[in-house]
Amino acid sequence: MIIYHLSTECYPVAKVGGLADVVGALPKYQNKIKDIDAKVVMPWYNKSFVYDHEFDIVFDGYIHQGGNMLQVQVLKEKSDVLGFELYMVKIPGLLDRDNPYGYQDENFQFIGFQHGVLHWLSAMNIRPDVLHCHDYHTGLVPFMIEYCPEFSPLKGVKTIATIHNGEYQGMMSWEMARYLPSFDQYKWGLMDWNGLINPLASMIKCANAFTTVSQGYLEELYISFRGLESLIRDEFGKAYGIINGIDTEVWNPETDPMLDFNFNIKNAVEQKKKGKEKLCREYGLKPELPLFAFIGRFATEKGADLIPDIVWKSIKQSYGALNIMVLGSGNSYIENKLKEYDYTYTNFALDLGYKEHLSHKIYASADFLLMPSRVEPCGLNQMYSMRYGTVPIVRYTGGLRDTVTDISTGGAGINFTYPGVDDVIHAMNRALMLYNQKDVMENLIDANMNFDFSWEKSAEKYIALYKN
Repeated sequence: MIIYHLSTECYPVAKVGGLADVVGALPKYQNKIKDIDAKVVMPWYNKSFVYDHEFDIVFDGYIHQGGNMLQVQVLKEKSDVLGFELYMVKIPGLLDRDNPYGYQDENFQFIGFQHGVLHWLSAMNIRPDVLHCHDYHTGLVPFMIEYCPEFSPLKGVKTIATIHNGEYQGMMSWEMARYLPSFDQYKWGLMDWNGLINPLASMIKCANAFTTVSQGYLEELYISFRGLESLIRDEFGKAYGIINGIDTEVWNPETDPMLDFNFNIKNAVEQKKKGKEKLCREYGLKPELPLFAFIGRFATEKGADLIPDIVWKSIKQSYGALNIMVLGSGNSYIENKLKEYDYTYTNFALDLGYKEHLSHKIYASADFLLMPSRVEPCGLNQMYSMRYGTVPIVRYTGGLRDTVTDISTGGAGINFTYPGVDDVIHAMNRALMLYNQKDVMENLIDANMNFDFSWEKSAEKYIALYKN
């Protein structure tokens, strides 16, 4: 079975969020299953990965976008270093940029990517068994292969769509239709939602099946889906919730090259302490105090707008009996407020930006990880922290409720219900009580490291869905 994963992100090539981690791992683990050949197709980016590895040009052609003729090149990484064939689509001036997102002409980018991929496959008579489309950036593919004459060689190819984050739907005005490849005008309604082209809605309508990245998130979308609630309820018969996994070859505390002190379950307490002491020294924190950490984008959906008040309020109420460390970037107001607190409080440390090496060290060194998410389709951070023996403190929502069970009901994490400052601090106070019980903390480290969040089970579930 030949599967092509279509995505705008793939770790370690280009990463903005969890989408990259999934696309960088799932096909690798699928390829360990007999008779499966999974590949990844993504846009070309001006990233170090493309200069550190050799590529072959396997296709060179042209597409029309509106009145413009665009060159399309497809480059294949030579050595399959990621555990799967990696193809990158390059369109000069459109798909040759530094980052996946943040440009005013994103709609043109994503239309160009989808058009370029399908033009290449059609022109070369490549007919996969499955096209697996990830998020709205590839959401028009299921429509295009059925209703665009240019892609008739692909008509009937099965499509699976995965919703990683339903908050982003890629809506655009119908004026953009002239930049799409020619399509059957009678089928326009399959792209429409409330008078706009909505790629995510089209993906749900046209894909043979669609998944969310956890069962809990799927259930939440039936109730709250930014206007698509009725659509997903109508299409419930082809909806599946499959929890993400983590790449346990990359996220392995015993072999992780990004850690200063590697460890396994047997020596985790001792080695984590060493890592924490070094990290605290580097950031001017007190290693004898419990270390709480937040890692992620400064976005309201992640609850990052709560972090500034959590910082000052928890330090004040505990009389300085804890450390807090934050790694991330995003909303400028949140950044500036945290910069102010970094200057004010000796118990608080801030590092702005995306730093993969530092995130590994924090997961391994912190005592507790904070995830006050308003929306969390799956969440990978809690899995990383548990893999590294750090206790997750999470809001009971989406994938977090599927993966973290509260200690009061036999689990190894701490849950809270409402995404508010006081609820988070109450959960932190529970954590402070645990921290002072050495035996309990050691048992929690052991319990969290014993959870299995590897991709094997989820990869099998996707293969079963493809076959079905």
